[in-house]
Amino acid sequence: MRKHLWISLILLALIALLGWYFFANKSTAGSRPFRYGLDLVGGTELIYRADTSKVDDIAGAMDTLKEVIERRVNIFGVSEPLVQTERAGLVSGNAEERLIVELPGVKDLDRAIALIGETPVLEFRLARPDFQEIAAKNPRASLDELFIPTGLTGRYLSRAQVEFNGTTGTPVVGLEFNNEGKDLFAKITREHKGEVLAVILDGAVLSTPVIQDEIRDGKAQITGQFTPDEAKELVRNLNYGALPVPIELSASQSIGATLGDAALAAGVRAGLIGFAVLALFLILWYRLPGIISVVALCSYIVLSLAIFKLIPVTLTAAGMAGFILSIGMAVDANVLIFERAKEELKKGKSIHDALHEGFRRAWLSIRDSNISSIITAIVLFWLGTSAVKGFALTLGVGVAVSMFTAITLSRTFLFAIAPRNESKLKRFLFSNGLHVRN
Repeated sequence: MRKHLWISLILLALIALLGWYFFANKSTAGSRPFRYGLDLVGGTELIYRADTSKVDDIAGAMDTLKEVIERRVNIFGVSEPLVQTERAGLVSGNAEERLIVELPGVKDLDRAIALIGETPVLEFRLARPDFQEIAAKNPRASLDELFIPTGLTGRYLSRAQVEFNGTTGTPVVGLEFNNEGKDLFAKITREHKGEVLAVILDGAVLSTPVIQDEIRDGKAQITGQFTPDEAKELVRNLNYGALPVPIELSASQSIGATLGDAALAAGVRAGLIGFAVLALFLILWYRLPGIISVVALCSYIVLSLAIFKLIPVTLTAAGMAGFILSIGMAVDANVLIFERAKEELKKGKSIHDALHEGFRRAWLSIRDSNISSIITAIVLFWLGTSAVKGFALTLGVGVAVSMFTAITLSRTFLFAIAPRNESKLKRFLFSNGLHVRN
């Protein structure tokens, strides 16, 4: 009992510190806020259908499309944008690639479409002689202030690929231009030896190689301190950045902040009322074990919300529903344990032995029910739409944490207070329902 008591105190202290760190500490709580979906904070959602019929590496193309759109949205200063890809129609066999763009706070639908609709641009520009000084003095200097257009853009690039230096073995990026681009590239490299020719995608500088000599065959290398992964990522951007996968707007919606605030407030209110009623029932029906289960349930909520901040999970109305549902499932495990212990008490066993046997008999049912719920959450996350994925993620995380709290925290807390010596009062406190187990 003493060992369980010390462990319980340590666990409670750790959970209290965790709760303070993530929710009460202003510096940490402010730097790690909850991420809310559009249905809770308002904004615009755009769903695009991607045409991947002419692409071999579909996954790579979609990843690059996602990165390009993220870069474009970030340029316009949209707060906490969410860009994700999904494959719809897996079950029917008519799968199509989709790009989902969520822009919190953007209420103008036409402006949101304009942010995404422009074709990403790949450019090769010459750096001005004093571009480093200009950039140092003015970090917000425009591209035109730092680089001079050459007319060489991504439409002249045939392909890019990862290559390796024959002497050092380090990765480099190889470029190959088409016939028209080859002549233009030869002219640029002939007239600007020793100058920096910057590779710019969507207004962001990807690389700043120095022209070493005239290149007539339309082939060049971008050298630098690349890791293999960095070189592969740059190649992917070059191959798909100038000619992204064609996308077509298939659906759009704009959600007002008032509606989002109402949904958030309603979800929080429903969670608090449900928790209060649940805690009252547990305490009245299960008495002292009910109080322990409420403490374990509070610990479960703190742990789950901390995980939601760490991942971070984007909370939607459906996601909040999944989390509230997982609270009920967390209580279900405690109910199974208490009911099994009640049956052992009816057989005349001591409180301590009845609790041991109750946990042992309840474990298999708890394990099987939670594993089946986690499998369901995985399937929903894999096959569902973005709204269903939010529900599945919070449900899956909640069920996993609830299994931990029910088996570990509840068990430790109960054995910390379980009496070795029996009395009528103690038996009353550990009984449940309307009768006292003698």
